[in-house]
Amino acid sequence: MKSIVVKGTARPATGKKASRDIRKAGAVPCNLYGEVKDEKGLPVAVSFSATQEELRKLVYTPEIYSVNLNIDGKECIAIMKELQFHPVTDALLHVDFYEVTETKPIIMEVPIKLNGLAEGVKAGGKLAASVRKLKVKAPYTAIPEKLNIDVTNLGLGKTIKVGELNFEGLELVTSPSVVVCQVKMTRSAMSAAAKAQE
Repeated sequence: MKSIVVKGTARPATGKKASRDIRKAGAVPCNLYGEVKDEKGLPVAVSFSATQEELRKLVYTPEIYSVNLNIDGKECIAIMKELQFHPVTDALLHVDFYEVTETKPIIMEVPIKLNGLAEGVKAGGKLAASVRKLKVKAPYTAIPEKLNIDVTNLGLGKTIKVGELNFEGLELVTSPSVVVCQVKMTRSAMSAAAKAQE
């Protein structure tokens, strides 16, 4: 997985008014959740802000990254956990990060990449991905940028489900019954099949 540097500034004040002021200044309120817990055992959030410019390269991309977070000189490795957008303007309102270590497994969505020319496509079908990402569980250092799936042997009208996939060092968290991709019948494939049966 690629890494990216994001610089932030600690924000002592939290709450709606403080968040509004941060957004007016062109920045985005963020929280970092990590190993630190309160007396109830709940994660303690480190509140900070980062500029739209700093976050744009991380948020508006199909790629996944580990994040080298630098908050006023204090550094840690994190992943982006949750985003909030304005329902009307689509402006970025808030970002949650989660601190990671090299040994502790995390759950992350990883984009899929379909490789090869499917048998069913050769027969006139159309290859269609049903999902764009799959959830995996592993230490962040073991998570790849993409999950490569070979579709060469996928026949006409056939599917590949999550339960049929296996990636070394990764545990697939997405339900085994979820269809990843399929070769759909097309009119030309149907007519070719009909002619073959005549």
